[in-house]
Amino acid sequence: MTEGKKSIRAVLRRELATLVLLVLVGVVLLPLTIYLVGESIFGDYAGERFGDFYRDIQSDLRLGRPVVIFLMISPYLVWQLLRLSFYGFRRTAPVPPQARPRIDPEIR
Repeated sequence: MTEGKKSIRAVLRRELATLVLLVLVGVVLLPLTIYLVGESIFGDYAGERFGDFYRDIQSDLRLGRPVVIFLMISPYLVWQLLRLSFYGFRRTAPVPPQARPRIDPEIR
């Protein structure tokens, strides 16, 4: 196997692991955070417990509701937007003076 194929596989493996981890965060931790913040601001949930709230979200996810799907993948989308933003800032940043090539004047 060539070096190029190994590096592509490593990148794909890393990106897939990032996707799985952040979707897992969206499925497990994000609903818990939403429930806790909502309970502290608005009071009790209509189903009264976190289990009822989580069950409602999971049933909406299984029904394919776009809002819930967006909610579940939002950690991954935020991560990708941050990466793209940092990439854009690096590409458009001015070159520091020490990194510029030195041009010696020609002596005639």
